[in-house]
Amino acid sequence: MSIWERIAEAIAALRAGESLNAVFEKLRTPPERSVAFTIAVVALGAKMAKADGLVTRDEVAAFREVFYIPKEEEANTARLFNLARQDVAGFEDYATRVALMFQSTDGTLCDLMEGLFHIAVADGAYHPQEDDYLSRVAGIFGLSDREFRGLRTRFVADAEPDPYDVLGVDPDMEIEEIRFAWRTLVRESHPDRMMARGVPEEAVKLAEKRLIAINRAWEEISEGRA
Repeated sequence: MSIWERIAEAIAALRAGESLNAVFEKLRTPPERSVAFTIAVVALGAKMAKADGLVTRDEVAAFREVFYIPKEEEANTARLFNLARQDVAGFEDYATRVALMFQSTDGTLCDLMEGLFHIAVADGAYHPQEDDYLSRVAGIFGLSDREFRGLRTRFVADAEPDPYDVLGVDPDMEIEEIRFAWRTLVRESHPDRMMARGVPEEAVKLAEKRLIAINRAWEEISEGRA
């Protein structure tokens, strides 16, 4: 059964009145975690679109860059998007459910935030409402202000990247400690590690931008220390 067929089953359960909590409870382990990850991006992306006030074709195209959607599954994806957008529950409730679904220590929530950032900036602009939305979601996910800033600098063109924020280290740390942090981030960005966390294969391509930023930050710090 494909990921989209399993998503269709989850959508059917939601439409039948089953709670999102109950649906997520069934999706806690691989390979179902990849279904939960996709549902989370669609649902939170829909809530972000509601906060922003409009859904652009660029945002839809951006979602397609993260997830390959077969032609026959487009209707199911649209149903899920509309279910989330029309749900009376606020995005805080959705984000809290997602945070409970994934452990904040395994990196999946950061992966998910990258997907949301990718969609947010797809129309060439990063709106204040989107920044507020993503900042609050990141807080619910347990990400620090530094982690959020590091994410934002990788996606928002006019945000000046701080290499220490990108690597999540302090300027007064020894170079070996910073090297260790850099190597850890590179290791955690490997496609096999990401897929083991539940990130769908289609979404692993987001790691390409992450790796570029991580390596650039390390080069800037190491050259500056030299």
